[in-house]
Amino acid sequence: MPEMNRFERFFIDGQWVHPVDPRSLKVINPATENAVADISLGSAADVDRAVQAARRAFPLHSHTPVPRRIEFFEKLLAVFHCRREEVAKISSLEMAAPITFATDVQPASCVTHIEAIIEILKQYRFDRIFGTTLVTQEPIGVVGLITPWNWPISHIVCKVLPALATGCTIILKPSEIAPLDAIIFAEMLEEAGLPPGVFNLVNGDGPTVGEAIARHPDVDMISFTGSTRAGVLVARAAAGTVKRVTRDLGGQSANIILDDADLVSAVSAGVANCFANCGQSCDAPTRMLISHHQYEAAVSIAASEAAKHTVGSPEKRETVLGPVANAVQFDKIQQLIASGIDQGARLVAGGLGRPHGFDRGYYVKPTVFADVSPTMDISQEEIIGPVLVLIPYRDIDEAIEIANGSEYGLAAYVQSSCSNRARKLARRLRAGSVFLNNPVWDVTAPFGGYKKSGNGREGGPHALAEYMEIKVIVGHG
Repeated sequence: MPEMNRFERFFIDGQWVHPVDPRSLKVINPATENAVADISLGSAADVDRAVQAARRAFPLHSHTPVPRRIEFFEKLLAVFHCRREEVAKISSLEMAAPITFATDVQPASCVTHIEAIIEILKQYRFDRIFGTTLVTQEPIGVVGLITPWNWPISHIVCKVLPALATGCTIILKPSEIAPLDAIIFAEMLEEAGLPPGVFNLVNGDGPTVGEAIARHPDVDMISFTGSTRAGVLVARAAAGTVKRVTRDLGGQSANIILDDADLVSAVSAGVANCFANCGQSCDAPTRMLISHHQYEAAVSIAASEAAKHTVGSPEKRETVLGPVANAVQFDKIQQLIASGIDQGARLVAGGLGRPHGFDRGYYVKPTVFADVSPTMDISQEEIIGPVLVLIPYRDIDEAIEIANGSEYGLAAYVQSSCSNRARKLARRLRAGSVFLNNPVWDVTAPFGGYKKSGNGREGGPHALAEYMEIKVIVGHG
C-alpha cells in the first residue's frame, strides 16, 4: 500500500508532487464513518501543471508503435496481478465493499479489461483504404478523465486503457469519495514503465478540479462518468473550448420477465443483480416488470430473496451487502424509500432506517416495493442503492412502453425461455445494452446509453474510437 503521505500528493510528470495550495480532505470508511486517510484537494493551478506535462508528453507518446504499447500493457498486467490483493483491501477500505466481493470481483474486472486491450490492439486497424483515400485514426490529444465512486478502479481502468492504447495523454480526476485506488493504479503505471507526463493524477472535487479540467483550453477531450446532473455541468464547462465530451451517466433499467421464463430463477437472479455492489451500479436492473397473472407470485419470491441478502461488516466473508458509499447517498436513498411509501407503493421487504443492529455506518435495508406505478419517484429517479421495484404489465406492448418510459436508457434486461422472442423484444427497447437471460458480461462489448444516460461508448474496440480523430489522405501523392 502507498505510504500515507503519498495519499496527499499528486502524480504529475512522473513525480509525486505536493499541491500548489494544500487543502486536505478526509476519506471516510462507510462502514464505520471513521476517517481512514487524508488526501489533498487540488486547484486550477495543479490542473494546469498536469495539462502542460501531458501536452509535452503527447508528441512522443502519440507516435509510440503499437507493438510497444502492447508490451507496456503486458507489463501492466503482470504488475496488477502482483498487487491485486492490495486493490481488494483498499476497495474494501474506502468503499466498504464486502471483502469477498472486493477480492473476487473488483480486481478480476480490471484484469479482464487489461487482457482485452492487449488482444484488441493486436487486431485493431488504425488505417483503412477506401478507393484512393487513406482513412487514418489518430489520437485526439490530451484527455481529461473524471471517474465516480461506485466502481472506482474499474471505471478508471475502462477509461485509461483505451486512452493510452490510442496514444493520448491523460489527466485523471477520480472521485474524492473513493480516491485511494487511483493512487495505487498510478503507482502500477509508473512501475510498468509509462513515460513521464503520459498519465497524471490530480485529486479534487468536481466544482474545482473537474471544472478546471473541463474548461482548460489545452485539454482536447473529456470522458466523464457520474450523475446526469454533473454530466450536464461538465458539458457546459467544456462547451467554450469546443472539445469532445463523452458521458456515461445515470440509469433506471427495466428487467422484463416474460411469462415463458422460469419465474423463480428469473426473479431470484433479478434481485441478486439489482443488489450487487449494494445496488451501486448505474446499469442495475432496478425495475422488474412482471406479467399481471404471475405478479403476486413474483412479489413473494422477490421478498423472500431480499431477506437472504445478509447485511453486515465488509470484513466478514459471509457479508453480501455492506453499506452504501457515503452519507449523501444514504440520505438520498432514505428519501426515495420514504417517497415510495408516501406515494402508495406496497413495501414488501426492507424500508426506512438502518438494518437491526447497526447504529453507525451507511447501511441500507435491502428493500423491495410492489404495486409501483411507472410515474412514482422510485420508478423514475436513479437510486444507486439496494432498492427494487416491481411493476405489473398486461401485454408485451405495455411492458415495452413502461420500460422505455424513462428519461434514462443505459441498460435493459429480458428473461425468456425463447431466445428469438427475447431478441425481438430487445430491438424495441431504447437502451444502449440489453442483457438476455443474465449472460456473462462480454468485456469486448461497447457500453453506454441512450437519452439522459449519456453519449459515447466504453469497452472493446468501440472505446478506442472515442479517443481518436479521423483524418483522410486523398489521392496517391
